Amino acid sequence: MEALDGTHHKFLIDTGWNKEYMDHCFKREGIDKMLKSGEIEFLFISHEHLDHYWGLETVLKYNPKIKIIIPGTFYSEGRHFLRGAEFITPQASNRIPHQGKVVQLKPGHINKLYDGCAGVAFDLPIVIRVRGEESLYFNVKDKGIVCVTGCCHQSILKFADFAQEKIVGGDNMYGVYGGLHIAPFGPMNPKREHIVKGMAKYNFKKIACNHCTGLVAVQKMVELGYPVVRGTGRYGSKSDLYVGNGDEVFFG
Repeated sequence: MEALDGTHHKFLIDTGWNKEYMDHCFKREGIDKMLKSGEIEFLFISHEHLDHYWGLETVLKYNPKIKIIIPGTFYSEGRHFLRGAEFITPQASNRIPHQGKVVQLKPGHINKLYDGCAGVAFDLPIVIRVRGEESLYFNVKDKGIVCVTGCCHQSILKFADFAQEKIVGGDNMYGVYGGLHIAPFGPMNPKREHIVKGMAKYNFKKIACNHCTGLVAVQKMVELGYPVVRGTGRYGSKSDLYVGNGDEVFFG
């Protein structure tokens, strides 16, 4: 991100799952070098789910002292994982203890990271014994608020409502990036269709959804005329209808 004073900042959101695959991706995108040099200022862990957190060792391999920001709702096992641990069940391991600072975000509080950038944790129970998820808000000059999420288990409606109610500039929503967890396993549950339809009230100008959003949910967004950002379909991405592996999105 570029701040208003012209300075640039880089940070990493989540770690992926398979350590070998993430190492391959890091080298392909140059993330390994950025971690080694300290160019990436901190690691922001959205939540404890395996596909967001179990690749931690790959990050620490390149910078074991990197600052890590986690939700204050982390379970004790998740904190133990940071310090170096191996869990036979469910086959998760981190053999490189974290040596840097850990910052915990208290749910419901607006935590300023930079001018125009804040992290907020949401407290809610999530499947597979996970609690809470933290997400990011950016106030982009002359554009509006951009919501950035890992899985958005709190739902995009609650996520965007929080911005409108509590974030300065929240009356002007500009974009969203990340997984929206609407139809992650294929067909869309009719009970979740209201989420897609409810997004209309925010008048997003750029929707760069990916990951657990679900192809059928994206297709519904396109059908409704939402400004969905297309991807390239590279590196095993399921479709080019929405952003995927190796794609870049510019908000500005």
